[in-house]
Amino acid sequence: MHSLLIGVVGKPSAGKSSFLNATTDANAKVGAYPFTTIEPNQGIAFYQVECPCLRLNKSKQCKPKYGKCVDGTRFVPVKVLDVAGLVPGASEGLGLGNKFLDDLRHADVLLHIVDVSGTTNEKGENTKGYNPINDIEWLNTEIRDWIYNNIQKKWPQIVRRHLAIKSTAANTLQLQLSGYSTRMPQVQQTLDTLHYKEPIDLASWTDSTLQNFITTFISIRFPTIYVLNKIDHPDSAPNILKISSKYPEDSIVLSSSLSEIFLRKLATQKFISYTTGQNDFMTKTDFTFFNTPVDVSTLEVGSEEEKEYRIYESLKE
Repeated sequence: MHSLLIGVVGKPSAGKSSFLNATTDANAKVGAYPFTTIEPNQGIAFYQVECPCLRLNKSKQCKPKYGKCVDGTRFVPVKVLDVAGLVPGASEGLGLGNKFLDDLRHADVLLHIVDVSGTTNEKGENTKGYNPINDIEWLNTEIRDWIYNNIQKKWPQIVRRHLAIKSTAANTLQLQLSGYSTRMPQVQQTLDTLHYKEPIDLASWTDSTLQNFITTFISIRFPTIYVLNKIDHPDSAPNILKISSKYPEDSIVLSSSLSEIFLRKLATQKFISYTTGQNDFMTKTDFTFFNTPVDVSTLEVGSEEEKEYRIYESLKE
């Protein structure tokens, strides 16, 4: 079975390693300077869905082989890969860019961590008033050029072989893109999106045609979510509005990685009740039991009130 792999990308100092630590079991090195990460960091995150045991009233007996089940919520493990920061010119090798891009070849989805505070420039250096929408645009271009340059420099040989063996365009393109873990349906979807029908004359493709194909292919092979990080910074709000007005709502997620790390730490130390992914947390003063004595014998086992009381007692200790 194919395991989902999420690739975390972005410029240096955007908060990629902090995001990895906030969402997975990783403990990646974090630093306020560019290229803290050189080799990729990995972690396991958990996607939360309703477990079938809840519908079947079998929560107490549920012991999944992968992940875990907590009160009817299934935590499905997902592998996350954090690659080193990319800079403009990465597709031409700047900042070890080709190596860092190659680390992404097997990712199914990309999460682009964007420093939405505007306090770091395109190289990850401290600044003020930087427009983070620039980061989205140049990084998209670098990923496109990474694949385009690899294909374009050997395009004449590709076309000659294509004509010699009388292959279909889909087969020829899939073979050339196989290094990016590309499957035939993804190539075919790209061609269909561009309204190409076999037989396709690859010999007539110009550089512009090939570039357009690669751009469309990337949107299918590497769907990208823009994670607007550091939203707790006072300068973030106007930048969030700028990005939200240009990119689809379903491609944007708001994030404060450091806040999540802080909440997880407090929950581990039992200062608060918090489950990763929830929109809220509780302190002991939030519970109805804080100022009201309760007769435990009156609480129905397994009821929401009884669960809340157990959490409250844990926090009180």
